Order: sequence, then C-alpha cells, then structure tokens
Amino acid sequence: MAQHLKLAVCVVLAASLSCAAQNDNPRTSGAAHPNPPSASSPSRNTNPGPEQRFVLDTVKMAVALRQPDPQDRLRVLASAAEVASTVDRTLAKSLWKEGVQIESELVRAGNTPAVSMMASGQADCATAQNFIENLPQDAVLKAEQALIGAVTSCPKQLLDPVSRKLDAALENHIVAPRALMAAMEAQGPKSPWSQNHFEKMFASLPDPKENAGEAENIAAMYARMAGEVDRDAARKASLSLLNWLGKLDDTPQRTTAITITTGAMQQALGAQGFRSALESDVVANAVVRSNTGKEVSSQHASGEGTSVLEAMDNKGSDQTDRLREMPPSERARAAAAHGFAEGVGGDKAQAGKYFDMAFAAVDEAWDARGSETKAAALVQEVSEAAAHVDAVNALERAQRLRDSTAQSLAMLAVARVVASNSMGH
Repeated sequence: MAQHLKLAVCVVLAASLSCAAQNDNPRTSGAAHPNPPSASSPSRNTNPGPEQRFVLDTVKMAVALRQPDPQDRLRVLASAAEVASTVDRTLAKSLWKEGVQIESELVRAGNTPAVSMMASGQADCATAQNFIENLPQDAVLKAEQALIGAVTSCPKQLLDPVSRKLDAALENHIVAPRALMAAMEAQGPKSPWSQNHFEKMFASLPDPKENAGEAENIAAMYARMAGEVDRDAARKASLSLLNWLGKLDDTPQRTTAITITTGAMQQALGAQGFRSALESDVVANAVVRSNTGKEVSSQHASGEGTSVLEAMDNKGSDQTDRLREMPPSERARAAAAHGFAEGVGGDKAQAGKYFDMAFAAVDEAWDARGSETKAAALVQEVSEAAAHVDAVNALERAQRLRDSTAQSLAMLAVARVVASNSMGH
C-alpha cells in the first residue's frame, strides 16, 4: 500500500517540486525547520495544495512503518508531529498523544526517552496531567524535559502537580535542576516555595559520582537564584555546592561548573563576602584554588560536518575517491554537502552520484549505531540536503534505506523541507 501511495505522490508532484527545488533560495540541511502554526490555524486544511498533500501523505507513510524499539518509535512520532502540525493539527494531536504515552512508559520502566514529546509543549493539558500523575518520583530526572514542558505549557493546571513531584524527589536526594528552575520561574523566584526549595535543593544534593553530568545544570541553577535569595542562604548553598563539586573527577564540565558557581557567588555576596565564605570552608577554598587558571570548557561539534561552502568551492571536481576514505558518518555528511552543491548548481547527474554515496553511508552508519552515534540526526541531515535539490527523488532514496526507522526519519525530513518551502511561497 505504501508503494502505491508513493507512486501517487510522485505523479502529482514530480513537475511542481522539481521546479520548486530549482527556483527556491537554497538552504543548508540544518536550516529547514518550519515555524509552528499559530493557535488560530485550522485543525485541518480542507483544500490542500500539492505540496501540502505531499507532506501529509509522506507523514502518514512514515508513521505507518513499524518501529520495534519504543525509543525509535518515539523519535519518529516526535518528528512526524512537528511536520504534521504545519498542515493538519488534528493528525499532529493524535501523534503527540501516542508519543506521550510511549514516553510515559519508557520513564516508568526506568529509561530516559531519546526525545521528549512532552517537552514540545504541544500535548494537551489533560494528556500532560496524566503523564505527571503516573510519573514515579524516582524518575523525575529522566523525565526532566517533560516536566519543563508541562510547567511551561500548562502552568495553571500542572504547576502544583509538578512541584509536588519535585518536592517528593528532593526528599530522596533526587535533583532535577532544570525542572526545579522551571518550577521556580513559574512560581516566582521570590515566592516562598522557590526560596524554600532553593535551600532544600542545596541541602539535598545527589550522589556526586552518579550525577556528575548534572554539574553544570546545578551550577547554572545556583547562578540564577543566588541573587534572589538572602545572602546567608546564597552563602550556605554555594559552599555546599563547591564541596559537592570537589568530589567530582577533574573534567572540563567540573571546571565550568566551578567557574559558574564562583562568578555567581561574587555577584551575590560581594567581594568581601566571597572571600569570607571561602575562608570559612577549607574544602570549598581548595576547590576554587584548584580551578584557578583553568579555561572554561565550551561545547563544540565533533568536527565531522562538512561545510557547504567548502563543497561549493570544489563544485565541478569529482570528490568521490576522497570521500570513500572517510568513516561512514563523515562520508554521509560530506557526500550530501557535495550533492547539495552540485544539485543547486544545476548538475543533477553529479548530485545523484554524491547522494548515492551519502545514502549508502547512512545505511552503514545506522547499522553500526551505538549510544554515542547520532544516527538519527545524520539521517535527517542527509535527507534534508537531498530534498532541497529534488524532493521526489529524495523521498525515493529515503524509502530505499534498509532500516524502517531510518526510512521513516528520512521521509519526514523530506516532508519537513517541502512544508518549509511551501510556507515560504
């Protein structure tokens, strides 16, 4: 059935989308994200144009494919709901509802969701409330993004339930710093709840070894609130935090967290108060001294990405031999960049050779994917690059990928580009 639908889509759009790909201003693969629809948008477009029909049909094909892994299904639903929301809010709502259910089941099973449908803030408040009520208190850190989405999208209905979950977690030394910060912003930083929970949080810091990855978030939370509480509370919290940071391994993240904390201390306590606080605590003083002279870390991409501008510079010269020497993920991105450059330059034949290489490399990277491999993002980047050149051809390539999840994500990436381009017309 999916094959029949694909053929129908291609017949309707082969001409119009090929022209659109040539006439639109080219964009890099990461730039094609449609704006969310306004609240006044109709729930369903009763007279969709060819591009919108393409988007709807592609979304339906993508979600119809089976993903045995619930994490993969969640990835597909999150992408599908985002794309569907631009043309059919009714369909998008059903996708959000299914996704929130899967997300809830993952969290209750002790897993951290690969993506959060709740975090988008698009789930209706009743669905979100059911998610919160069924959330175990020991799972709040795994569901942190969902809690933030609930507080920001439905503050009147969900602020109290979320606050109660966070409070119960703190009693057991489980700290979700970003969710706490979202709740404090919603409650008001000067509110009794926020003031009380600031102190409670830094008196209930979690096991440092198991929660080292939260160091920067906890430090950022301190920095946001230190100026909102009285000096004694800010001083006490800062010393507790520095003692906690001192138990972590010496990493760039620890360095950053200490730098954030000491900077906020100086602002909140003043120069004299800062010195006095450190003089009163030998461990905190040693932690700060050990950090002196270290550079604050900055998060950079792995360097795998190939600049489209670089590909443009090499346009017209065959780079396939050089690309074959690259690892699969790097080869996929580089070949897609060259395919994009050749395609928007008018050489569809050469672009096709590069995209053949790119999608073959995607299959390799997906088969070898692990916890550190951002395979889903790779699939989307390559597919978006191809869609900017020829959406119908990109859809056909997406459907030939070996894995059903990769197929769905690639198809949705193509639909996202078409949706974005149609909104710009």
